[in-house]
Amino acid sequence: MPRNPELMRHNIAEMARALEGADAALIEEFLYSLLTPAEADEMAKRWALVKELSHGAAQRRIAEDLGLSLCKITRGSRELKKEGSAFKMLIERLEKKR
Repeated sequence: MPRNPELMRHNIAEMARALEGADAALIEEFLYSLLTPAEADEMAKRWALVKELSHGAAQRRIAEDLGLSLCKITRGSRELKKEGSAFKMLIERLEKKR
């Protein structure tokens, strides 16, 4: 089935609004309910790679450690370097909470 950008935008924005202000336990439960185990694994690995990149880890080591392609690592690196990067903002938020 082809992607539907308008459906994606609408529903992802709606989920973001529904999750606004929710506690971490509800968000975690929601994500596990929404995603298949394979999707949850992939999402967790992508977040782990972004955190590793933000701490200066080498792309090849990340690829080896997480079993991801260099293409995915490169994409994460590009997203992290973008001005106003959501990845970077969330990592900074996480680090402030520690």
